[in-house]
Amino acid sequence: MPKMKTKSAAKKRFSFTANGHVKAGNAGKRHGMIKRTAKFVRDSAGTMILCDSDEKIVKKYMPYNR
Repeated sequence: MPKMKTKSAAKKRFSFTANGHVKAGNAGKRHGMIKRTAKFVRDSAGTMILCDSDEKIVKKYMPYNR
């Protein structure tokens, strides 16, 4: 049986923590910051841990990076 391929888009956007959770950047920070509130911009800095349902989807596309 051939090896599964890792999706390149997932490889670039997500990484894993030591406990196996998926780490991702916050959404909504690419452009249009002038219309966002200062609180939104502040709270969206850095990365976040995905919820369990989203984590299952990402792990499906990254079979060898757990």
